[in-house]
Amino acid sequence: MKDDVAPVPLTTAFWYWLRLGFMSFGGPAGQIALMHQELVERKRWISEKRFLHALNFCMVLPGPEAQQLATYIGWLMHRTWGGVIAGGLFVLPSLFILMALSWVYLVYGSVPAVAGVLYGIKPAVTAIVVFAAYRIGSRALKNAWLWAIAAAAFIAIFVAEVPFPLIVLAAGIIGYVGGKYAPGTFAIGARHDAAGQAHGRALIDDDTPTPRHALFTWKRFFIVLASFVAIWLAVIGTLAVLFGWNGALAQMAWFFTKAALLTFGGAYAVLPYVYQGAVEHQHWLTGLQMIDGLALGETTPGPLIMVVAFVGFVGGWTRAIFGPDAQLLSAVVASTVVTFFTFLPSFMFILLGGPFIETTHGNLKFTAPLTAITAAVVGVIVNLAVFFALHVLWPKGLHGSFDWLSLVIGVAAAIALFRFKAGVIPVVLACGAAGLVLRLLA
Repeated sequence: MKDDVAPVPLTTAFWYWLRLGFMSFGGPAGQIALMHQELVERKRWISEKRFLHALNFCMVLPGPEAQQLATYIGWLMHRTWGGVIAGGLFVLPSLFILMALSWVYLVYGSVPAVAGVLYGIKPAVTAIVVFAAYRIGSRALKNAWLWAIAAAAFIAIFVAEVPFPLIVLAAGIIGYVGGKYAPGTFAIGARHDAAGQAHGRALIDDDTPTPRHALFTWKRFFIVLASFVAIWLAVIGTLAVLFGWNGALAQMAWFFTKAALLTFGGAYAVLPYVYQGAVEHQHWLTGLQMIDGLALGETTPGPLIMVVAFVGFVGGWTRAIFGPDAQLLSAVVASTVVTFFTFLPSFMFILLGGPFIETTHGNLKFTAPLTAITAAVVGVIVNLAVFFALHVLWPKGLHGSFDWLSLVIGVAAAIALFRFKAGVIPVVLACGAAGLVLRLLA
């Protein structure tokens, strides 16, 4: 840590991560942009290069990259407990909010007020994703080659529907070759040095030595791996013993462990798998309920993959695991189990791989492929923005009517974000209120 930068107490970091958990709207792009603005530009807890290096690593892992990035930075600053606190608080507010909304959804059905708020928030979320793509792209796309990679990634996923893992692999190969023959093109943060200095020194700066707890050793690697395997076996084994292997809770634990290992490229990459397993095979909920859950996941803070908490809640409720008189308890327990097994691998990947990644932040051989992958991910984020826009502006499909009111709300949100630098929370609240008024007046 730098001598001229005051250390950040764990309690200070705790309150920041808790606040982030309640305001992390806009999907991974918005969440990453929000962390960049706070941690790199304002608080100066970490430098631009170190932030992007950690982000590149999280981008190639299965699981929610924004939550993993928070875990990584928390771990780097305050050891294992710092990572657990940062990653856990990124998820817990969303879990509690989704549980409450899921209960309202199941008990009261389609409430006009809720439908109106969601109607206004959807175009706002679209604008937030567009703004986040701009912020990330303006920093990651430093030259024409990286712009070309981003464009190619967008075309590949939007037009050709190329699987995200293949896009990551191709970008990584391009970056590896490019780093070898054109190293200046793929150097992380080459154009950000002046900007970083303008913000002042960072607590974890470009040349800050790796802290002792983040140094890689094989002994630590196997201890961490054995610890996570033991935790996983203990919890899933307990569920199997108490409720049977074929019971809903053990099957949810097993299914969402597999889903967590397949979430390359964010939640949308794994949602078809979740839909197939949860709706068609296990019948934990219906297809229409899955769509409603996705809408709730899009408009609440936290990772979009938190839609699995809704799946668990509805599944526990409908299966009445603890009897017909304890549906709420069944739903809460099932939602908690699903969330635990969905995010446990994310913590493992960070605590296992973080020390290795920390040894490579000055090695172009490792950073060049990750730089190219980040450029490709910008194209994928733009694809997500287009996906949102199509579904918000043409809610009944391209052959249906165009929703002009959603366009007006979305444009207003974009102007607030781009022109007036408004915060995410005020934009979401204002658009939700606008949607409620429009629906009640309709």
